[in-house]
Parts: sequence; structure tokens; C-alpha cells
Amino acid sequence: MTAFITRCCASTRERLCLLAALVVLGLPALALAEAAVRSAALIATEDGYVVNADFDLKLNARLIDALQRGVSLYFSVEFDVEQPRWYWFDRVVARRRLQYRLAYHAITRSYRLSVGGLHRTFDTLDGAIRTMSRVRNWHVMSRDQVQEGATYTAALRMRHEIELLPKPLVVTATGGREWTLATPWLRWPFSGEPLP
Repeated sequence: MTAFITRCCASTRERLCLLAALVVLGLPALALAEAAVRSAALIATEDGYVVNADFDLKLNARLIDALQRGVSLYFSVEFDVEQPRWYWFDRVVARRRLQYRLAYHAITRSYRLSVGGLHRTFDTLDGAIRTMSRVRNWHVMSRDQVQEGATYTAALRMRHEIELLPKPLVVTATGGREWTLATPWLRWPFSGEPLP
């Protein structure tokens, strides 16, 4: 049996140059989407509690390419309120979800953002993302769900719902970081306010 060994690089320096070239060439395809919660507030009103939040969202080239090829992207804003208990698991007081659907229409060259039964059309992707990044007066719970003076923990995040992609893409996207877009949970304490 004969074995042939071919040297592909003569030195460590050449190996490092080859590795650097591969990394530089692969960066556009491996760029990750970015998301963060910029600010969030839970405000007491006469009807209950509303959330105002701002997110920083940046879609990567993979998500933009899929969108422009006709794949609708679903994003959800998730909000939880829990009451800490020392003797058991925390009690879930409220759990709400706001879902966005972002789609591109090639014929009109416009982006459509849908929230429930409401739809809005944008000429640019930036306009649609800016609108999706601002949540205002989202009613999350009524006043009677919260006891006056009790301490609670509110949590908020936004994420891309990979499981709602078309089935052939779900298999690819589940293991790929390029499809992942999620903010970490932002948690803050608050107390129940008395009725006005």
C-alpha cells in the first residue's frame, strides 16, 4: 500500500494567511442579525397597564435575501409578568405576545408589515423595521390582575420565529445562527399602583 502526502502550505505563516483569507471571504455570509431592547416601560392607565418599548433591530444579508425572495418573516414581542414566591415557583400573572409578519411584494416593490388584521405598506425595508421596532400603548393586562403594593417582575423580548418559516427552510434555519434574531430578556421590578 502506498500513501501520498502533499504539503499544501510550506509554513505556519502561509497557513495563517490562508485561514485569514477564508475568514475574510466568508464574513458576508456569516454576518449575524442583531437585536437589543433599547428601552421598555410598563405604564399604569385607567384601563390597565400598557407597554412602551423600543428595539434595535438589524437584519443580516441572509434574512433580507429570504425576504426579497418571497419568504415572509415572523417576529414576536413577548411580555411576561410574574410574582415572586419564596415557597414555590413564581406565579405567572400575565403572558402576552404581539406578532408581526413582514413580507416583500416584488410586483409593487414594497414591504408589508402586518399586526393581526392591520396592514401597512412601506417603500423601504428600513421604514418597516423602524415601525416594528417601536411598540406603543400595547395593552398587556388589566388593573385587577395586580394587587396594590405587591412586587412583580416584568420581562420583555423580541425574537424571529424560525418555526413559522416554510418547512424546507425550518430544517436549515433551526441549526443556523444566521437565521437567529432575538433579544435577551429584559427584566425589571415594579409594584402595583393604587387606582386613581
